[in-house]
Amino acid sequence: MSESFVYNNAAIFPACRRVLTDSQWQGFLALLIPAANLADLAGLLASPVFALSGAPPYLPDLARLELALYQARQETAALSVMVEELTVNPSLQLLEVPWAGLPHLLEKDGAQAPQPVLQQEMLLVWCDPKTGEAQAQMAGPEELLALKMVSEGIDPRQAAAFGELPVGAIEEALECAASKGILLAPASRIRREEQSFPITEAVASRFLAAEVFTLQWHITQVCDLHCKHCYDRSDRAPLSLARGLAVLDDLLAFCQSRHVRGQVSFSGGNPLLYPHFLELYQAAVDRGFSVAILGNATSKEHLLPLLTIEKPAFYQVSLEGLPEHNDFIRGKGYFARVMEFLDLLREQEIYSMVMLTLTRGNMAQVLPLAELLRDRADLFVFNRLAMVGEGSLLESVPIAEYRGFLERYLAAARENPGMGLKDNFFNVLRAEKGEPLLGGCAGFGCGAAFNFVSLLPDGEVHGCRKFPSLIGNVFSQSLAEIYDSPAARHYRAGCQACRDCRLRPACGGCLAVSHGFGLDVFTERDPYCFLEQ
Repeated sequence: MSESFVYNNAAIFPACRRVLTDSQWQGFLALLIPAANLADLAGLLASPVFALSGAPPYLPDLARLELALYQARQETAALSVMVEELTVNPSLQLLEVPWAGLPHLLEKDGAQAPQPVLQQEMLLVWCDPKTGEAQAQMAGPEELLALKMVSEGIDPRQAAAFGELPVGAIEEALECAASKGILLAPASRIRREEQSFPITEAVASRFLAAEVFTLQWHITQVCDLHCKHCYDRSDRAPLSLARGLAVLDDLLAFCQSRHVRGQVSFSGGNPLLYPHFLELYQAAVDRGFSVAILGNATSKEHLLPLLTIEKPAFYQVSLEGLPEHNDFIRGKGYFARVMEFLDLLREQEIYSMVMLTLTRGNMAQVLPLAELLRDRADLFVFNRLAMVGEGSLLESVPIAEYRGFLERYLAAARENPGMGLKDNFFNVLRAEKGEPLLGGCAGFGCGAAFNFVSLLPDGEVHGCRKFPSLIGNVFSQSLAEIYDSPAARHYRAGCQACRDCRLRPACGGCLAVSHGFGLDVFTERDPYCFLEQ
C-alpha cells in the first residue's frame, strides 16, 4: 500500500482506532500493507486471514463498515439527485455482517456504546445527497422492501396486493427511504410556469415547487348550519361511494405522476354528514394520503370512530367573532359548541385550527377572539370575505382601514403564537421591513389550481372554492387532464396586473375577493393591495 494511503488510515478507520490500543493500532496498520488500493483493502478485510491478536473479534467487520462509509463519501461529488423516476442511490452498499450493533460504534462516544453481539445483520451504507454525509444503519424490512420494489420495478399496488397491505403503507415505505436518501426521488412536477410567473434569482426556491398537492373535497352539500356568508347553498347531485373511491384512485395516480404527496381535506357542507364518510376516510388513509377535516363541531361519539382509522392532520372549525356576533352568523349556541369541541380536540391530541371570515361586522372582534383562543386552539387564522353567494349580502372590510388592521394583527401575533399570518398582504408589511416573505394563503401566495383544487359533490373541479372558477369535472376527465387544461393554467397564472410584482411568489392577492368586487380576476388586481408600485 502506498505511504499516502497508509497516512490516511486514521481518517478512514476512526472507530477502529478508538477501540484499539496504540500497539494494536500499529498492528492493524501493518495488516493493511499488502493492499495497494481500496478494492484490495476491501478484499483483505473480508478475508478470514485478517485477524489481530487481542483485538475485539468484530474488528474486521467494523473496518469493513468504515471502509464502506469512506467509499460512500467519495461518491458525494458525482452523486446526482436529478432523476426522472424513483432510483436506488448509486452510492448505496449492502453489507452483511455477523455482528449486530456495529453502527453504534461509529459515533464519537462509541466507546461507551453497548458492545456488538453475534447476530447476522444487514447494513445499509450510503451518501445522503441532501447533506453529503455518509450514513449507515441496519436494513429494516421497510427499507429492503423499498429497495426491492425500485430495483425490480414493482408497482406499489402490485406490492400492496401481494402483501395484503394498504397501498398507503407501501407508499410510506418508499417515501421514508427517499427522505433518508436511500432512494433518489424525482423533483416535484407541481412547479410554477415561467411564462406566467416572475421566476428570477430573487425568488426563493421554496415558492416555485410544491411537495404536497391538496384536494379540498366538498363531499356533500348537506350541513347542520346555515351561515349568512355561505358561498354555495346550491342543490348538487350527491356523491356515490363508488365515484368517491374512483376519485381517490385518480388522485393517487395524479400525485404519483407529479411526484408529490397527496392530502385530502374533507369539507362540505358538513363532511361528517356524508353517509359514507367513514368508508371514504378509510380509503383515503389506505392510499397513503394525509387527511384533514374542514367541518363543524361534533360530539366525541362521532369523532372517535375516525381516530380508530387515523388521526387527522388537523381539524378546522370556524368562528366569526365573539359569541353574540358569531351566533348571529352561524346559529344560536354555536360559539359554545365550538369552544367545547376545541377542548375535545386537545384532549384527543388533534391539531386544531379556527378560521374566521373577515367582514366589516367582525373586524373589531378579531383580536379579542384571538385572545380567547390562546391555549384553546393550535392555530387561528382569517380569510377576507368573498362577496359570493350569500356572502354578497354582508359588507367587506373598508379598504382604507385594511392596512391598519393588518398592522394591529401583526403586532398582536408577536405576543400570541397561535395567531397565523395567512393573508397574502402580510407580506407587503414584511417586505417594507426587509423581513423574509411568508407562504401566504396556500404556502405559495394564491395557490388556486396550483397546489390545490376544490372538488364538489357532482364532480365539478374549481381552482378555488370561494368563487366560481370551474376548470373541469372528474366524472368525465382525469385530474391530470383538468390540471393541465387551459382553464386551470389561466387561474394558476393569476392576475396579469401582479405578473411582474416582486412579491408575486408569495402573494398574488385573492382572486375570490376581486371577483366579489365585480373585478376581472385575470386583469385587475385585488382592491385591498396597498403595495406602492
